[in-house]
Amino acid sequence: MTTATIEPTDGRGPRVRALDLAQRYGVYAALAVLLAVATSLDTQFLSGSNLRVQLFQTAPTLLVSLGMALVIGTEGVDLSVGATIALAASIIPLYLGYGPVLAIGLALLMGAVAGLLGGAMVAFAGVQPIVATLALMIGLRGVAELLNGDAAKPVLDATVLGLGENTLLGVPVMAWIAAAVTLAVGFTVRRTTFGRQLVAVGDNKRASLLAGLPVQRILVTVYVVSGVLAALAGVLIVGHGAEADPANQGLDMELNAITAVVVGGTPLTGGRVRVLGTVAGALFMQLATAVLIQHNVPASTTQIVEAALICLAVYASRDRGTR
Repeated sequence: MTTATIEPTDGRGPRVRALDLAQRYGVYAALAVLLAVATSLDTQFLSGSNLRVQLFQTAPTLLVSLGMALVIGTEGVDLSVGATIALAASIIPLYLGYGPVLAIGLALLMGAVAGLLGGAMVAFAGVQPIVATLALMIGLRGVAELLNGDAAKPVLDATVLGLGENTLLGVPVMAWIAAAVTLAVGFTVRRTTFGRQLVAVGDNKRASLLAGLPVQRILVTVYVVSGVLAALAGVLIVGHGAEADPANQGLDMELNAITAVVVGGTPLTGGRVRVLGTVAGALFMQLATAVLIQHNVPASTTQIVEAALICLAVYASRDRGTR
């Protein structure tokens, strides 16, 4: 008597498992390799002063990326975050005369309003997220420049500058803020009913509607959160640069955030939010850019590298998107 053994012929099982591992842990491995290479090229790369500089640069991108991860988790995208940064920046010098708390509060409020508009178009009007937020991206940048004019305006308020330049225990204040937001977003996604509903909506909106989930409210909420986090990033950028420049601040931030989220393992097809992966993705993108700049690599080459990373990340997540 012989025993027949059936072997897989298409190799799909091992391939899918390999892609799953790449999606889950690829960004951490890539970050470790990048740090090893950067350290071998420059022994001062991991010095305290250089790490502080990288944290200053990463914190705003991380804040925007966390909001973007929530939106992408619902199978959406928010292209308006860069313009929302510009809008928040334009608000700060306009209302600093009434006190920094009011100016910062209004900047965050405008971010919430921008997110509310985008979320309402997606949730209630049925507009595709890329179209709704593209329209907002154009409109909000125009409003920001209209409010603040073409020239950059100096911001010398101690509170705003403190948020962007001060350190606490040797770590930038803005990095502490980004860490607190990361913990809040991670807790929300993993431990709350809203987080589970968000993932369910991204996985299958129709099934979520039939199950009685408040799909429209969830969609609006994630876009509002994205807008507020983008506005907060705008406040920190103004504080760090000591000026408001709506014509230039926030440019390409939406692409950086999408890249960090996708590289971090959150699929563009929704249904999953990887918060720690997003943090690692933002760090990887910032450190990779820093290494390239420190070694005088042209900006065009940096963009090509970013494009290649996006393609690799999308390829790694494509089987997840086949439903």
